[in-house]
Amino acid sequence: MGIIVVVLCLVVGVGAILLFIGLWKRFARETVPVLVDLPGGPWAVGGVLGLITVVGATGGLRCASSRAGETRLTQGLRAAGTAACCAAAFGPLFYLLSGLPGKNCRSASCEYIPGTGNAFLAYVLGVGLMGWLFWRWASALSEAQAARERERLRRLRKKGKGKSRAA
Repeated sequence: MGIIVVVLCLVVGVGAILLFIGLWKRFARETVPVLVDLPGGPWAVGGVLGLITVVGATGGLRCASSRAGETRLTQGLRAAGTAACCAAAFGPLFYLLSGLPGKNCRSASCEYIPGTGNAFLAYVLGVGLMGWLFWRWASALSEAQAARERERLRRLRKKGKGKSRAA
């Protein structure tokens, strides 16, 4: 009886995943042409989706770090925030990939959507540039904080209240 339940759960789970993927692809294939025709064209769409990805990845990294002594509610909210940020990070990529043509599909629903390639190129360039800029900004902030901490310890040592140099 247990094996039947496990197999049934697997079948239902795979069906739900395939349904979600199909609905996502249909949604993307119907909305990408509308977005690509907006002012700014595919380059603006790719840039905005790249910005969403960088912001989502940044939020996911910040939410993922847990602190000692958190309540279960705080941990649950942090996990939900991490999941939402990861969806924001990966959603635009899968959205643009769904707009590209299918490999072995000959139906009209799998054709190339004009402008999707340019949007994807703008997305990759935008994510690379904005990610690099954010990394430079975050490393400069952490370096400034480390310098402030070194200066604070130096002043404490000067007064004789900080860590000893021998230690």
